[in-house]
Amino acid sequence: QVQLVESGGGLVQPGGSLRLSCAASGSIFSINAMGWYRQAPGKERELVAGITSSGTTNYADSVKGRFTISRDNAKNTVYLQMNSLKPEDTAIYYCNALIIHGLGSANGYWGQGTQVTVSS
Repeated sequence: QVQLVESGGGLVQPGGSLRLSCAASGSIFSINAMGWYRQAPGKERELVAGITSSGTTNYADSVKGRFTISRDNAKNTVYLQMNSLKPEDTAIYYCNALIIHGLGSANGYWGQGTQVTVSS
């Protein structure tokens, strides 16, 4: 069993910053890709940023230059530094990870989500 626990969401004014964290625990041999997704009310869940085990990153066009994804493999943790936040960044943010359990077994897992609200 694997758990992804997110933290760091909250209410912030436009132009402000937040840092999200997501820690994986449980039956983990290694972690392949990790990423952050978000879902705003009435919209589909979308990829915000992803990072591979070797550190290669990719971002949605809407957050390029403002958000930075990083990971600490020793802690099985992925981070999302969000700067210059806009009201349209308001959403529930979800962590996702592809967990390798060993012997060729791998599964994708989701965190429970953390609310980010950007409002004055």
